[in-house]
Amino acid sequence: MATATSNLHSPLLMADTVPNSVDYKGRPAVRSNHGRWFSALFIIWVEMAERIAFYGISSNLISFLTGKLGQSTAMAAVNINAWSGVASLLPIFGAVIADSFAGKFYTIIVSSVIYILGLGLLTLSAMLPSLSCPNQGRSIVGGQECSPHLQTVIFFIALYLVAAGQGGHKPCVQAFGADQFDGEDPGELKAKSSFFNWWYFGVCVGSLLGIGVLSYVQDNLSWGLGFGIPCIIMVISVLIFLFGTVTYRYNMKVEGESPFTRIGRVFVAAAQNWNTAPPEDGDNEEAQFHDGSRQFKFLDKALVAQEISNRIGKSCSKSNVEEAKAVLRLFPIWATTLIFAIVFSQPPTFFTKQGITLNRSVGSNFAIPAAALQSFIGIFIVIFLPIYDRVLVPVARKITGNPAGISMLQRIGTGLFISIIVMVLSTIIEKKRLETASQHGLIDLPDMTIPMSIWWLLPQYALFGISEAFTMVGLQEFFYDQVPNELRSVGLSLYLSIFGLGGLLSSLLVTLINKATSRGGKESWFSNNLNRAHLDYFYWLLAGLSSIGLCLFVYFAKSYIYNKKNTSL
Repeated sequence: MATATSNLHSPLLMADTVPNSVDYKGRPAVRSNHGRWFSALFIIWVEMAERIAFYGISSNLISFLTGKLGQSTAMAAVNINAWSGVASLLPIFGAVIADSFAGKFYTIIVSSVIYILGLGLLTLSAMLPSLSCPNQGRSIVGGQECSPHLQTVIFFIALYLVAAGQGGHKPCVQAFGADQFDGEDPGELKAKSSFFNWWYFGVCVGSLLGIGVLSYVQDNLSWGLGFGIPCIIMVISVLIFLFGTVTYRYNMKVEGESPFTRIGRVFVAAAQNWNTAPPEDGDNEEAQFHDGSRQFKFLDKALVAQEISNRIGKSCSKSNVEEAKAVLRLFPIWATTLIFAIVFSQPPTFFTKQGITLNRSVGSNFAIPAAALQSFIGIFIVIFLPIYDRVLVPVARKITGNPAGISMLQRIGTGLFISIIVMVLSTIIEKKRLETASQHGLIDLPDMTIPMSIWWLLPQYALFGISEAFTMVGLQEFFYDQVPNELRSVGLSLYLSIFGLGGLLSSLLVTLINKATSRGGKESWFSNNLNRAHLDYFYWLLAGLSSIGLCLFVYFAKSYIYNKKNTSL
């Protein structure tokens, strides 16, 4: 947030200060007064509020577009996918702004204000009578001429303001929360690993409230209230966040050029020196990178000739090269987890479509919505994470000696393995569903309920929640920890981009398979008549792709060299 300019003989320096951290006035942060769990709880609450708001909008968005705005289902789906794609890409830009210019704290504040403005406009578009038309076209409402186009314009401006707000909010809040713990202190290192578990716990609680409570309010009370409640919650969260200002630890501002400039210069210099041999290994001026120096030797060519400095402005130091190597080492892990992101896209789509065909009765007068089973993913995460953090980690810590119990990559790999089991189990249950439909003569009666309980799907949702608890939290911690300190928001935005790209890849895969399997008048794997479709084949394919992805992940994970000598995570 600020540069530490205190006198070297300041009494603050006599206390136990935190290296490279300052308080809100730019003075060295005192360990006993700043950061740790007291500060982190303020920040976890902010993320919970944001998740309530985001899922309060996105989980029921198609109902608003097809109902209130009168759009077709196809158009609504296109609009939702476009908005989701933009919302997944913008965190990269928000992270660059935070890490290069504004800092995490101010980026969170500004993005929250944009977020609140968007939520306010959403509420306005749903509430004002002059903006609500009962029918398509122009009509008279309350004695005034009304056009649905005006409401649509205001709504989509608001919706993309929310996406812009999330773009700055999402990569910064978690990184800022983790910054409250000193990774060089043994006690705080354990707490930092635990922070990522409780962070995701808060995310899941917020998601459950957004999906469960706000979708009910929107369907049964009013859309204005359904959008207005998230707006109020976000305002309260910002006030609470500001209340903790004096307790936070802020990364000390390092005077000089942007880390993007330093890393970019390394790649430019290495490319310009491509035909030269890298320098011989000598004394490594950056001891913390001594193991990683053996990888990506071609980047060492950036150190070959000093005349490079005349062409690109400055020469590259050994530490600049090692920063570039640290970033490059992330991409094999990033690429091999994309298959998990494709699997991650299935619960809100095909899992839900399966549920619609099954017996959803609970008692004599209530039918559980098929989409409601998605809540069980969050429920099992909420149940599992405290057990993992308070029971499994201490046991594993005694066995491995690792403060986190198991390493970050081991945690991710465990989740990837469980995701394969999920897809195999989904295949078995889908075959059971198809057999039941056949036994009761319902193959060509897709609108009839298959006499098989929807609770057959619960195990795949439960295991998927446990898989998420391993993989998602592990990825968050990994992409935060394994980038240079000044690029931690960017690291988390890279984690988010896995799921943005994974969703697009899932759509592409479904499109290609649908075209390939419906040739010659054959039934597609994704036939509208789900009783003649073959989701079981698709799930087998995903299980196979996931197995290949896991093998590649293990290969790269075994050769991965952590970018800090003293890390045990």
